[in-house]
Amino acid sequence: MRIGFDNEKYLKIQSERIKERISHFEGKLYLEFGGKLFDDYHASRVLPGFEPDSKLRMLLQLQDEAEVVIAISAEDIERNKKREDLGITYDEDVLRLIGSFRDRGLMVGSVVITRYTPSPAVSQFKQRLERKKIKVYKHYSIEGYPNNVPLIVSDKGYGRNEYIETTKPLVIVTAPGPGSGKMATCLSQLYHENKRGIKAGYAKFETFPVWNLPLKHPVNLAYEAATADLNDVNMIDPFHLQAYGETTVNYNRDVAIFPVLNAIFEMIYGESPYKSPTDMGVNMVGFCITDDEACCEASKQEIIRRYYKAKDSLIKETGTEEEVGKIEILMQQAEITPEYRQVVGPCLERAKKEGSAAMAIELPDGTIITGGTSKLLGASAAGLLNALKELAGIEHKTHVIAPAAIEPIQKLKINYLGAQNPALHTDETLIALSMSAATDRNAAMAMEQLPKLRGCQVHTSCILADVDERMFKTLGIEVTSEPVVEKKKKRG
Repeated sequence: MRIGFDNEKYLKIQSERIKERISHFEGKLYLEFGGKLFDDYHASRVLPGFEPDSKLRMLLQLQDEAEVVIAISAEDIERNKKREDLGITYDEDVLRLIGSFRDRGLMVGSVVITRYTPSPAVSQFKQRLERKKIKVYKHYSIEGYPNNVPLIVSDKGYGRNEYIETTKPLVIVTAPGPGSGKMATCLSQLYHENKRGIKAGYAKFETFPVWNLPLKHPVNLAYEAATADLNDVNMIDPFHLQAYGETTVNYNRDVAIFPVLNAIFEMIYGESPYKSPTDMGVNMVGFCITDDEACCEASKQEIIRRYYKAKDSLIKETGTEEEVGKIEILMQQAEITPEYRQVVGPCLERAKKEGSAAMAIELPDGTIITGGTSKLLGASAAGLLNALKELAGIEHKTHVIAPAAIEPIQKLKINYLGAQNPALHTDETLIALSMSAATDRNAAMAMEQLPKLRGCQVHTSCILADVDERMFKTLGIEVTSEPVVEKKKKRG
């Protein structure tokens, strides 16, 4: 993939921008940190050259001045809300985040439980944190929030919340996911700091949408596709346009809440430090794009991947027609179709020709390799093996896995694990390949190609088995699948 983003420039100017904002507010800034800190793979896909841990690396440049506060909603603790990408609950993710921050040298000052109501689950979580010597604070729901500004900015509103004690000039407020109360935590702290005579400030760090790219730029359209389930909509910031005569892009929720935020700022400070939602942001991503065409292409591919993901979720009954419909409109705006994805056509062509499941993978040099279903291997496993042979310069007809390595695995699956289909999945195929590599040079050469698959594109003619999906993710392969469930083969 062609590089289109200067990561080192981003690390430099983003940290400088945050330092500049701190200086505007008597040396104390609460920074609401949206998106993923450790593994922002969406950004790395649409901005080729952006490292997934860039935001964390940027913060490490400020680590002497920064501390982290993690917000989690009592409601999310109570209902065991999960992060779907990690498969863990929000409360477990808070503990993971604390460990990850500390391992990297960032100070975690405390955890705040927002919308606090007492319950066994919330109390147990609070005690668990306190046993680890982590300070825990309670913030409460406010009737009429966010529109009842006089109540919110009063001793019965924010004043009822516990004041979070912080020691650093930069306080990063983050959370396991959306709806955790990050903004409310920041604003509550501004109220309490002001009561103590400190004019602390607030800023928002969201990577997308990119405020200084056009509204319908593919990078911004890809953000809409990624948040189609949340019904976020990119829009021109009308407040910024009115104040400065400058067209900038924000999203609907920030634009809708800005008049309320402005009123809250005025009640806390006497006047608002910001004239628009864009003013509140500190995002410098748009200044670090070095190849706009490369980023446009990468973003179009991301929109198509999101389309297939939404279609698959619909089949699995975990998605909605509205989500699919929204992404179809975004594809029209980007002037693309699913077939724009290079691996789609060859995959469907092979599936139609053979009348069974098929897979296509695009290698780093643009070569497309396909795989079909056989008695020994599933389509994904066959395609993966063919790709490794191509990368290693091994003739397609050459066997790199000995039958003696496959047969025991098939016997285990059918005779002892109750499987109906003896064909190997991707993980089983790689195990068999590694066994063969001990005695076969070709197998060893094929194994050595695995790192080259990172970033490759795959399309399959039916929805992947969970084990294959996990394996492709582990290998760093970007996969899309037709919204079709493969028919189970019966034994005998």
